[in-house]
Amino acid sequence: MPRLFVFLLSAWLFIGCAAEDDPLPTGDWRATLTVPGGELPFGLAIDRDGDGYTAQFINGQERVPVRTVQVTADSLTLRLPAFNAQITAAHAGSTMQGTLGIVKSGGSTQRLPFRATHGDDYRFVSQETSPTANVSGRWDVTFIGEDGSTSDAVGEFEQDGAHLTGTFLTPTGDHRFLEGTVRGDSLFLSCFDGAHAFLYKAAIQPDGTIEGDFWSGSHHHSDWTAERDPEASLPDPYQLTYLKDGYDAFDFTFPNLDSTLVSLSDPRFDGKVVLVTLAGSWCPNCHDEARFLRDIYPRYHPQGLEVITLMYERYDAFDLAVEQVRAYREKFDIPYPTLIAGTSDKDDAAATLPMLNHLLAYPTALFVDRRGKVRYIHTGFYGPGTGSHHEALKQTFIDRIEGLLAESAPSESATAAR
Repeated sequence: MPRLFVFLLSAWLFIGCAAEDDPLPTGDWRATLTVPGGELPFGLAIDRDGDGYTAQFINGQERVPVRTVQVTADSLTLRLPAFNAQITAAHAGSTMQGTLGIVKSGGSTQRLPFRATHGDDYRFVSQETSPTANVSGRWDVTFIGEDGSTSDAVGEFEQDGAHLTGTFLTPTGDHRFLEGTVRGDSLFLSCFDGAHAFLYKAAIQPDGTIEGDFWSGSHHHSDWTAERDPEASLPDPYQLTYLKDGYDAFDFTFPNLDSTLVSLSDPRFDGKVVLVTLAGSWCPNCHDEARFLRDIYPRYHPQGLEVITLMYERYDAFDLAVEQVRAYREKFDIPYPTLIAGTSDKDDAAATLPMLNHLLAYPTALFVDRRGKVRYIHTGFYGPGTGSHHEALKQTFIDRIEGLLAESAPSESATAAR
């Protein structure tokens, strides 16, 4: 066999093996979802990990690890089991195209077109122009639904040149880590964290106010207006949810993941401080709360703290709900009970706890003292995208837990009467 032919054959085999071993370019990708309001961009980082791949969604300072990454010669699958979300795409060279699927209420799947380009590092525009305004600061915001309903929020933005980051705080939580740009008198922000697909577009008015549109996924649309106000505030989250008149106690009975019924009145919780949280695996703010509770539980459990999470899932079927909650537990290595309490529909969920005035938000946390009395109820949970608000909220939880743990345990007769 001629030497030149052998050399060319060897080179071809080497190149072919290299392409097969590494079929997908690593590094930064500019990813987009298509929603009714247009193109919703987010960052996607793909890297090698031994024989496999890792991936992260990027929004400002946020990095969301993708639990399962599967790559073949021409396809990519990104799965986040705890959110029940999956991206499937075909890739060729420096581009990929496919679909995001997210399971919503009732088990229906919302699908959004997905595209990505390797090597692009911009968010909304490749060529930034000088903005005509700086929107850094605190804003009094009103979201206006298509039915005319309104909801209040506080916007907090930080602008560096044309680059914009920030979030919206609401009475029930926050809008996560947002990233975008200010171009001329226009404002653009977006977020995709595996569960939320948020897109904001707005015009900065001559008087300094802001008027814009907000899309969440493929179905929800609101107008929004904002006025700069350093003193903008929201209702006290400890005052929004409470026990109805006539209810002196809080109790429940729901199955755990093994179908064993668990009640707050079970002997294991006698004389304990119990933090009862209402959550769902599909809810990013619930993930924030779970991460926090997982971290503090080992510190306070020996002192008498118990935590129980009531899970309200997208599925009616018990086995499907269990599958989701198992993924949620595994993600955070949760050491405390998680019970299957019902579906995520707030009216249906509220019916499972008739002693509450309403179920306004996931998560909601109830602080129960050693005598079985509900002492505090906190609606919502500010995530790390809110910066100092997140840290302050965690501290209020710790302060209340430590205060309740410091109280005397009830006598045996009082415990028996609980």
